[in-house]
Amino acid sequence: MFCLLVFVIMAICPSISSSSEPGNEHMQSNEEYLYKTWHVHVVNGMSLKRILFLHCKSADDDLGIRNLTVGTEFDWKFRTHLIAKTLFWCYMASDNIGHAAFDVFWIDDDFFYRCNWKNCIWTAKDNGIYLKNIPENRDEFRHKWEPGRLFDANSTM
Repeated sequence: MFCLLVFVIMAICPSISSSSEPGNEHMQSNEEYLYKTWHVHVVNGMSLKRILFLHCKSADDDLGIRNLTVGTEFDWKFRTHLIAKTLFWCYMASDNIGHAAFDVFWIDDDFFYRCNWKNCIWTAKDNGIYLKNIPENRDEFRHKWEPGRLFDANSTM
């Protein structure tokens, strides 16, 4: 009962924090991201006609296995859970480059800033995985390729 009361109060009352506070110019309140539709994009930005093997999931959703050709992307949209912390992760691999497994969406203000509070864009390049910092219009190196390949199209994560 107490949790229900807290939830109702959070939904009705305005946020106490303000994005105009010094040092928080890029922060938004928790309320604002809870009701927002988020988009995650994974782009194959590699060269030489390399295929990107991709398998993304959350605790609730398996988004399936994809094989992306150079210049194509896989994207999905969702709303964050009100109580649980929303988390999506992906496994990526490409022949003769390697593999990487990492979180592609999590609850974090600095991460939200980079995604411009709505679009998280991950790009697989020949030298690693990058997250687009949209407000600053630059790709940030986030993960290196590990040697080998752990999964293939017939495997499960």
